Amino acid sequence: MNMSMLRRLNGWLFALLVLLGAAAIGYLSARHDHVADWTYGSRVSMSPETRSVLAKLDGPVDIVSYASPQGDLRQTIGAVLQRYQQAKPDLHLSFVDPQKDPAAMRNLGITVDGELILHYRNREQRLDTLTERSLTDAMERLVRGSDRIVAFVTGDGERRADADANADLGTFVEQLEHSGLRAVPLNFSQVTSVPDHTDLVVLASPQAALSPGATKALVDYVASGGNLLWLADPGNLDPSLQPLADALGIRILPGELIDASSAAAGLKDPRMIALGDYPPSAITRGFTLTTLFPEVAPLAEVRKSEWQIAPFLRSSPQATTQSIDGNASNSLKGPLDFGFAFSRLSPSPDKSEQRVVVIGNGDFLSNSYLGNGGNRALGERIFDWLLGDDELINMPSRGAPDRVLTVSQGELDVLSITFIVIVPFLLLLIGGLIAWRRRRA
Repeated sequence: MNMSMLRRLNGWLFALLVLLGAAAIGYLSARHDHVADWTYGSRVSMSPETRSVLAKLDGPVDIVSYASPQGDLRQTIGAVLQRYQQAKPDLHLSFVDPQKDPAAMRNLGITVDGELILHYRNREQRLDTLTERSLTDAMERLVRGSDRIVAFVTGDGERRADADANADLGTFVEQLEHSGLRAVPLNFSQVTSVPDHTDLVVLASPQAALSPGATKALVDYVASGGNLLWLADPGNLDPSLQPLADALGIRILPGELIDASSAAAGLKDPRMIALGDYPPSAITRGFTLTTLFPEVAPLAEVRKSEWQIAPFLRSSPQATTQSIDGNASNSLKGPLDFGFAFSRLSPSPDKSEQRVVVIGNGDFLSNSYLGNGGNRALGERIFDWLLGDDELINMPSRGAPDRVLTVSQGELDVLSITFIVIVPFLLLLIGGLIAWRRRRA
């Protein structure tokens, strides 16, 4: 066989192999799919939080979409839910044409074309806007069950749950409501006791003394098995709250924490306490995010009681205390606790366990500081634990870490000079050199 025939044969063999390879790729791609997400944290793919929620749903989920067959709406809904079905094969999607039985749609309250109803274990959630965030929130509410009633004490200068002032909790509470919690006000000038069916009471940094009736109502609520979150700010404990502290066997120590080691975290104010390590507890198990607490009151356990007390927020050994006016005399040395988790067998026959959390700071969940590090994620863990939703505690935190670029004014000045002055100058210089070389040539 001459060389010409051999080259021709090699060419035909190569073409045949290319065709066979293309056919194999087509065959495999028709039966198997693989998607790679190279964005930071794989944020274009289904989020870790969504996958975690799907893992908590240990039974089939049926989703009914009341979408018209005209147009592309059904295809869009099916494409969105296909990712969920890949992660949870027993998630079933079906469509109903709302135009076939308008009377039935009115009875169901269907008003939006494409509205979804999710069914799981005799629980139901509705969606009229389909995004990963809204769908994941709805599934989290299915895991949680019925809405939990969280009562925020008001009327004594407490941080408000429905306001957007810097010191208030509106941003955080709004997020909680998306996940199945219902925030209601609790004003003891209007009621004499905590209403029945309240799942949690929040006492968030009262600025005025509570009335004797309000104090008695809170103490009675705890004595009868109610769950409580008490956020306390630095300063001597108001005498009106002493009975509550006595019922828990703790003391809010005088003064506030300062920590010179905060400067290593880039904080100029030593009253800003940054934490990256936490004592072992049910709330902080596996939690590694950094949290920021401005102006912290230290706490101490003063007597043994039937409560099991687990410190879960603790300062560094370098921390000390100073008085509110800045006097460091008679200061206490760290490490000092400023977050306690209490649990005991519930005195109420309707509950198996009672839980209370006391934290010597309320600012970490405020509108001003909620976005710092893991503050939001820690707050979610605290509420999930207090409400007995232990299966939700270890869910990944929300949000992608690279969506916000934080730069100082000096760094911004450097970037501005670089792109406005230096980069154009370099381009002109390079262009001039190229033109000079061409003229010489």
